[in-house]
Amino acid sequence: MANNPIRHITVDAHDPLKIAQFWAVVTGYALHEESDSEEALLTPSFEQSPGLLFIAVPEDKTGKNRFHLDIEPHTGTRDEFVETMLAHGATIYQDHRKPDGTGWVTMRDPEGNEFCVERSAAERLPA
Repeated sequence: MANNPIRHITVDAHDPLKIAQFWAVVTGYALHEESDSEEALLTPSFEQSPGLLFIAVPEDKTGKNRFHLDIEPHTGTRDEFVETMLAHGATIYQDHRKPDGTGWVTMRDPEGNEFCVERSAAERLPA
């Protein structure tokens, strides 16, 4: 099997270490031991998955992301995961949940980067 050509997904950040710690909760990835205030790397436990690299930049985020991650909770439900993210400093940007239980929630991390929380695999199984 060929290697994944994407080594890292890089995110600009004011505080790379703080935002990497937030995303470690989101993804379950491990914070690399050499991470610091200039760059912080999260390494996945899956060999074919790219890492997340957070780089210090001085400028603020000024608009909507043109690229974002869709997150599927590994355990629990979408709504439980949303509550966990809120407890770790995320905010809800747009709520697309529907009365029938489908849909997703667009959230923002503590620095305003958007990501979506989808239903878990168990929630998507046919009833």
